[in-house]
Amino acid sequence: METQPIRFYHRGQIQEVADAPITRTVLQYLREDVRCTGTKEGCAEGDCGACTVVIGELQDDGQVAFKAVNSCIQFLPTLDGKALITVEDLRQADGTLHPVQEALVECHGSQCGFCTPGFVMSLWALYQQHTPGGDAPARSTICDALTGNLCRCTGYRPIIDAGQRMMALPAPRPGKLEPRSIAEALRGLRRDGTFHYSAAGRQFHAPRTASAFAALKAAEPGIRILAGSTDVGLWVTKQFRELGDLLYIGQVQDLYYVEPRDGMLEIGAAVPLEPAYAALTAHHPALEELWKRFASLPIRNAGTLGGNIANGSPIGDSMPALIALGAEVVLQHGDTRRTLPLEDLYLAYQKTAMAAGEFVAALRVPLAGPAHFRTYKLSKRFDEDISAVCAAFAIDVEDGIVTRARIAFGGMAATPKRAAAAEAALTGQPWDEASARAAMAALGQDYTPLTDMRASAAYRARGAANLLYRFWLETRADALPAASVNVRAPGAGADVIAAGV
Repeated sequence: METQPIRFYHRGQIQEVADAPITRTVLQYLREDVRCTGTKEGCAEGDCGACTVVIGELQDDGQVAFKAVNSCIQFLPTLDGKALITVEDLRQADGTLHPVQEALVECHGSQCGFCTPGFVMSLWALYQQHTPGGDAPARSTICDALTGNLCRCTGYRPIIDAGQRMMALPAPRPGKLEPRSIAEALRGLRRDGTFHYSAAGRQFHAPRTASAFAALKAAEPGIRILAGSTDVGLWVTKQFRELGDLLYIGQVQDLYYVEPRDGMLEIGAAVPLEPAYAALTAHHPALEELWKRFASLPIRNAGTLGGNIANGSPIGDSMPALIALGAEVVLQHGDTRRTLPLEDLYLAYQKTAMAAGEFVAALRVPLAGPAHFRTYKLSKRFDEDISAVCAAFAIDVEDGIVTRARIAFGGMAATPKRAAAAEAALTGQPWDEASARAAMAALGQDYTPLTDMRASAAYRARGAANLLYRFWLETRADALPAASVNVRAPGAGADVIAAGV
C-alpha cells in the first residue's frame, strides 16, 4: 500500500510528517523534532500530566471539540486530520498571556515551571467549554479537569482559584487558536478512505469504516489494534516493546456511536471512555463516582471503553460494573458478528474468548437497572489510581426477598469475575444483615486474591467483604444516608459509622 504523510494542524498551519516511526510519541515529536519544549516529560505513562496537550477534532456539526490528552503515550500517526494545541500556541500575537496563564499568575498558582504547562493546557481545554465573561466553572468541574495533573507545588487552592478567575479576564484576541480557523483547516485534512502510513518497515492503518477495519483484521489476525494508547503506549515508553503493524480504531466512524437498541444501550468500540461513561451514568446514576475516579480526564478522553474491555485486565475498573449490570459484548470477524455475556469473554489472565481475527465491535448494557446497584473502588489515591479492589453489586428485591443477585469484582482474581457463591447465598433470602453476612463469608469460596504492591491478599479479602456490607447498609429498608457511608458526601463526618466496617 502506498504510504501517505501524517497531516495535522499545529502552530497555525498544516504540518506534514513522512518519516517518523509509527510509535514515535507526540511528546517526542514536540520536544525533539520541532523543539516545542514547553511540553514536559515526567512519568512517560500518562499519570503526572506534565505532558498534557490539547487535541482538536472536527465534529459532524462543523465545530471543533477540544480535549486534553497525554502526549507522552499518544503515537504521532493518530494526529492525522486533527489539531494539536500546545502551550506555545497560547501566547498572543502582542506577547500577552492567555487568560488561563494570566489567572495562574494572578492567583499564585504557577509552580516550578515543569508541571505548570500541563496545568495550563488542562485549564485551556476547560476554558473552551465556557464563555469568557460568563459564569466560572464549578469547583468540582475544575477538580475533575485537573485529575490528570498530579503535582501541587503551590497547593490545590491557588490552582482552583485560577480556574474560576480565568473566565472573568478579558477574552483573548482572535488569532491562530480561533476555532473557526481551525475548523476550516481540519476540513481540508479530511480523508475519504483508509489512511495508510509506513515508516521503517512498519505499517499504520486507520480505516474509516467498520467493514474496512474488519477486512484488515481478518487478513492479518495478529495485527495490533490501537485505540487510545493508554495501555499500548506504555508497552513502548516503559517496556520498549516492538509492536509490529498497527490497526487504529479511532477513525472508524461507524464504530463511534451511542444508541439505545432493543432495551440496551449500545456503545461502539471507538467511543472514548468520557462520553461512554456519561451515557452510561445517565441511565445508571450509581456509576458517577466510578466514572470520575476512572483514571483521569485526559486518559478518559483518549482511551476507549472497547479497548478497556478487550484488554481484559483483572484490575480494569469498567468490567465489574458492566458485568453486574448484565452487559454483553459484540465481537466481529469480517462481516460476521456474535454476542456473548461480558463475563464469558474472559477465560484466564489476559486470555479471552475472541477467535483469531476477531475484535470487540460494541458493548450492550441493559437500559433498565436493578432495584439496587452500587460500585465501589479501593485505591491508595482517590483520583487517578489503579484499584486494589473494584466491586459492583446489583440485586432485585421483591417483598423483602432477594430475587436476583449479580456481584462482580476486579483485583480479586486473574480476570474480572462474578461471585457465584455470594450470589447464591443471597438469592431467595431476605435482604437483611444475616444474609449480607452470609454472602460476605461466601466470598471466601469465590476468590483467592494475591498480594502485590497495591494491597495484601488479606486486605483485599477483608475489603471486598466490607464493601458488600456497605452495600447492605446503603440499600437496607432503613438505609443509612450518604454522609454516613461516604466521607466525600455533603455532611460527611457528622456521624461515624463503624459497625462491621
